Order: sequence, then C-alpha cells, then structure tokens
Amino acid sequence: MAIAEAVAKKVLGGERLRREEGVALLRDGDLLELGMLADSVRRRLHPEGIVTYIIDRNINYTNVCTAQCAFCAFYRDLPSKEGYLLSKEQLAQKIEETLALGGNQILLQGGLHPDLGIEFYEELFRWMKSAYPIWIHGLSPAEIKHIDRVSNLTTEQTLRRLIAAGLDSIPGGGAEVLSDRVRQIIGIAKGSTADWIDVMETAHRLGLRTTATMMFGHVETLEERIDHLLHLRDLQDRTGGFTAFIAWTFQPTNTAMAGDELTSFQYLRTLAVARVMLDNFPSVQASWVTQGGKIGQVSLRFGANDFGSLMIEENVVSAAGAHFRLTEAEIARNIQDAGFVPKRRTMHYEIVGDPYCWTHAVPPMPAEKAPATSLAS
Repeated sequence: MAIAEAVAKKVLGGERLRREEGVALLRDGDLLELGMLADSVRRRLHPEGIVTYIIDRNINYTNVCTAQCAFCAFYRDLPSKEGYLLSKEQLAQKIEETLALGGNQILLQGGLHPDLGIEFYEELFRWMKSAYPIWIHGLSPAEIKHIDRVSNLTTEQTLRRLIAAGLDSIPGGGAEVLSDRVRQIIGIAKGSTADWIDVMETAHRLGLRTTATMMFGHVETLEERIDHLLHLRDLQDRTGGFTAFIAWTFQPTNTAMAGDELTSFQYLRTLAVARVMLDNFPSVQASWVTQGGKIGQVSLRFGANDFGSLMIEENVVSAAGAHFRLTEAEIARNIQDAGFVPKRRTMHYEIVGDPYCWTHAVPPMPAEKAPATSLAS
C-alpha cells in the first residue's frame, strides 16, 4: 500500500513519527517507498557517501548460562560436558589474531555463568588491558545484571568497578524485543525491559557509550516491534548515549522455539522503519551476518550507513543456523559495488582509515575452531 503523503512529508522534513504511524508503515508501507524514505534519512545524516565497518572479534568467553532462552542454540547448563570457560591462553591467541588482522576491539560476551562474580571480570579486564592495546566492548545488560546479583552490588557499583578495570563500552545484546510479554516467553531469566533500560541508562550516565539491538521475527507483534524502537528513542532523548542500532532476524535452527526465519523482504521493511523512527540515532547497521552480503548491500539503500563488523569469530548466531561469512576485502567490495566508499571505524564511529587489507599484508582469517571444552580460568 502506498505510504500516506502526510507521513512521507514528515519523514522528508525531519519530523518525528508517532507510534501509530510507525505501526502503519511496518504493516502496510510499500517496500520500495519505505526504502526511499529510509534512504532520505541516511543521506541527510551521512551525505558524504561513506559506509563504515569495524574490524573486531566476538569472543564468547563462556557458553555456560542460567538464562535458558528458548531462542538460543549456544548456551549449555552446568554440568554439561559441552560447557566451557576460555583460559587466558585461549583468549590471548584470539586477541593476537585480531590485532594481526588490523582490529583493535574485542566484543566480549558470554552466558550468565553462576560462578562468575565481579572479581573475575575485574581481573580479566585488567589483564587484557595490561597485555594488549585493545578496546573492550563487553558484557550485555543481562550479564551486568547477573554480576549485580552474584556479587550483591547495585548496577552503578558494578559498572563503576568494571570501568575502573578497563571496560570501554557496552554492546546492546540481550535487548531482543523490549516487551515483557515477549521476554517472558523467549527468555526465562534474561531480565525485564526495565532491567535492560536501567543498565543502559546508568552506563550512559557514567560516560559509557553503547549500541542498541533488536532480534525480531519470533513471537512479537508488529506493535511490539515499534514499542521497542520507541523505548530506544526515548532513552536516546534522555542520554544521547547510543552510537548505533543493529537489528537482525531470529535464527530458528537448533533452538527450542524452532519455526521459520523471516524473509529478507521482511528484514528490509523493519530496517527501513527503524531508520525513520529512530530519528535521534546517528547510525544504523546492516546485518550481513544473518542476511548475507547481497542483502547487506541492499540494506545500504534501506537506511543503513554501516556494514557492522568483520566478525573474525561469531558463535551465538551461527549456532542457530546463520552461516554467512565475509573477509574484509569482501566487505569493502560489497560497499563499493553498492556505490559507497568503505572506511574502517572505531566503536565511537571515528574514521580510522581505508580498508586495512588495502594498505597492509595481512594473514588469512583464522580457521573456525571448535570451542574449548574445559572450564579452565
């Protein structure tokens, strides 16, 4: 259905859309018109024609988790023999491989391990910072809340101690869909909407920048997708602490929820609506990890201005069936072929240069390895 002229005029004029307008766009908006509106927002915010990406590595330091989320194929309960906790030697190898590929950031996330309190993370971060020139983008809000409980601390106390130990920024993982109805269905112990927002708001107040995410296409309604975006928009109004929004589709393979994955058509609709609703977010990422490089290219005309991460390593989404993988050269070529200039960036979206693979001889990406099976620390 054609998008109402009044709504299109508001988007083109930089005016904020209301909840009911967002729902109507998501339900009935013509796909190509949605793309044009989202692209107009991208061009207004990023007229230079640059598309950024980052070289980093997603290290899942443990897969032991008490949350038991129905959408997750990665976690293991204790005393499962498949549960692991990476050793420092294993972490060091992964960090050194990342540095060799031109990366300077580690995205560190794991399960809600029942035996890991604040002291474990403080010691880990101090070791990482003393050993390597690395940016620690780590611990989702669910992990922060878990540390609060295990260590009998407030969220502010936990974050202050982690910052002092070396935490640089926080990923937006675990947001899923910010609806308590949805969260009660898909995540047994993942925490409430208020919990996720509290961690992010506290982090922003303490000077940490964070990303925001949405994993959609499971049990949520279209209205709940829009409400999720409004939660993010409202918090960004209060703090300005989000650097980017990243959305991806639920990957059902090997999960307790099972079901069918949304189509790329539905992904692009949601991406475009997110771009026009999140008028105070500077950047939106494409999810080539779940959609592939070609839809990643199309995403750059549906509101995205960033191609995300090189993903030297990724375990959680791949455990649920995602299988796409790109080298840095392939990321750069996809961006160029879509009509943009590829540039490497930091977590704060500072440009650090041309693709590393253009200016340095780099080793090949490390071969995928099975996760460690020990609980060594």
